[in-house]
Amino acid sequence: MKKIVLAGGCFWGVEEFLSRIPGVIETEVGYSNGRTKDPTYEEVCNNNTYFAETCLVSYDENKVSLEKILEEYWSIIDPTVLNRQGNDVGSQYRTGILLG
Repeated sequence: MKKIVLAGGCFWGVEEFLSRIPGVIETEVGYSNGRTKDPTYEEVCNNNTYFAETCLVSYDENKVSLEKILEEYWSIIDPTVLNRQGNDVGSQYRTGILLG
């Protein structure tokens, strides 16, 4: 099993979308790349923790390729806008890819 962490907008929407890809075994949302320990939602929304909303994706590389997961991810994310995706605005909604 392989893992990747993806950020881009509300993590609930990203998680729901990616969880439907055949070969994705498990998804989990959380915050990544911040400056505090165990932030609350309110702290993250105040733009002072530097966290991004992220989705950890665990997938079976024998059933789905990383390229396919990223292709699907890019179909819902616009990396050209700063700190926003759709109606989600704030630094916590920035786009990012981290290896899990």
